[in-house]
Amino acid sequence: MRVIVFGASGMVGHGALRASLRDDTVTEVLAVVRSPLPLTHAKLRQIVHTDFTDYTSLQDQLKGLDACFFCLGVSAVGRGEEEYTHITHDYTLAAARALQTASPELTFVYVSGEGTDSTGKSRQMWARVKGRTENELLAMPIEAYMFRPGYIQPVDGASSRTPLYRILYRATGALYPILRRTLPRYVTNTDAVGRAMLAIIRQNGAASAVLRNSDINRLASV
Repeated sequence: MRVIVFGASGMVGHGALRASLRDDTVTEVLAVVRSPLPLTHAKLRQIVHTDFTDYTSLQDQLKGLDACFFCLGVSAVGRGEEEYTHITHDYTLAAARALQTASPELTFVYVSGEGTDSTGKSRQMWARVKGRTENELLAMPIEAYMFRPGYIQPVDGASSRTPLYRILYRATGALYPILRRTLPRYVTNTDAVGRAMLAIIRQNGAASAVLRNSDINRLASV
């Protein structure tokens, strides 16, 4: 199995990348990055790319892929709707369209988030933008799954790029084992998210196109 990961330098993408490299069924992992990752592995091939709205130059490299784990994203804090939409929606759809052309049988897994609004009525700008992104992905002629995790604890060296979140994760790290046992519907970790993505590919799909924490944790245990 050949997979491609977007956002591997981020917290969730780190989990998807690590899980893919550890999985014996994965033969090659492509990581699309703005700058090289400080990581080498026999299965890893990094593609340095700067324009995430245009993949014309990469079409040949995108052929023959089985899965895409799209974890690229930013916090909405301090960003206007236009900028946030460009990164969250435009980048995602550009990648999905390029992959649909190059690898039409590929499965596309998009990391959205709990609270995402598919109706477009939410007062939260980020929820509307992610909802629109989900809707357009699901309308495409590709097999697509939306991950809507709630609280994600970083593990195995994963770290948020948002300073405020890093403080939060350090403060809650000791409590995570308790939270995972008592609130499995709302809590997961970066490793589980990555393993759940791979589980979908191995078992040829999931019962629902939209998966939340409880679904993610269940798939991660398969």
